[in-house]
Amino acid sequence: MDSDLKSITEKIIAFRDARDWAQYHDPKNLSQALSIEAAELQEIFLWKTRQESRELSPQDIERVSEEIADIFIYLAYLCHKFKIDLLEAARRKIIKNGEKYTIQKS
Repeated sequence: MDSDLKSITEKIIAFRDARDWAQYHDPKNLSQALSIEAAELQEIFLWKTRQESRELSPQDIERVSEEIADIFIYLAYLCHKFKIDLLEAARRKIIKNGEKYTIQKS
């Protein structure tokens, strides 16, 4: 998995660099773009009941997939910018959350 993440991140960065988009990818704009893409994901579920949100049409599932990909791409840009190992950051956060939200407190 680690090598897959590294490989796709390299492709994402190469795609961006070939188009000279890095000039627009400062942390402020990347974080805003990430938020906007998350809002576009939320829009798919807007006005659906909880049950409807669990039973999406194939078209809506494709839209969810595309928005998740957009979110991932902006996240990859931010991780690249700050040299953050996403998987390691997630591992550390799981440990931190485990200490903060113990099973006994659940």
